[in-house]
Amino acid sequence: MPHSLWLKAVGTAAAATLAAAAAANAAPAPNPDATPAKNAAAVVTLRYDDSRAGGWEAAVTAGVASWNQNVSNVRLVEAAPGTRAEIQIVATSGWPQATLGPVRPGGQVRVELGSQAVSQGHDKTRIAAHEIGHSLGLPDTKPGPCSQLMSGSSAGTSCRNAVPNTAERARVESAYANGLARLPADGRTLVDAP
Repeated sequence: MPHSLWLKAVGTAAAATLAAAAAANAAPAPNPDATPAKNAAAVVTLRYDDSRAGGWEAAVTAGVASWNQNVSNVRLVEAAPGTRAEIQIVATSGWPQATLGPVRPGGQVRVELGSQAVSQGHDKTRIAAHEIGHSLGLPDTKPGPCSQLMSGSSAGTSCRNAVPNTAERARVESAYANGLARLPADGRTLVDAP
């Protein structure tokens, strides 16, 4: 092979090697379909303990899921056994009631899931979601339509809605904006008897 062709071949091979190395070390191209990740620091995690809510486990699970699916800056998680929970959930024989929040991390509120409302025909999942709503800072909106979760028992026994409406979601999102409960906790106990 003539010397000039050999130099040209070596030069081409070196250029290809450098190009391959540069491509391997380059940052991946941005994916235009990717959405920015949520700021995990802005999500407030609140633990709940339903170990004393015998007979209400499925309703509590569904009520928690409703809130977790409808608000993005507060997340409800079941407390590990033996750990402190911000939301204490217990079954009682009276009317449902709860401490009005918004509860902050490290704080504590109580939710009482009363069987008296169930014996009168009210839906367990709606009751659980409604009482958790109090813990998150939502007062009652009685009287009110079934479309308002916080209308509680005033919507009647045929109401099965356990999903917060747009205004209820916005109020919780506002309370927990930027990772902190901005509104002071009320601390009153709200009894949801008709």
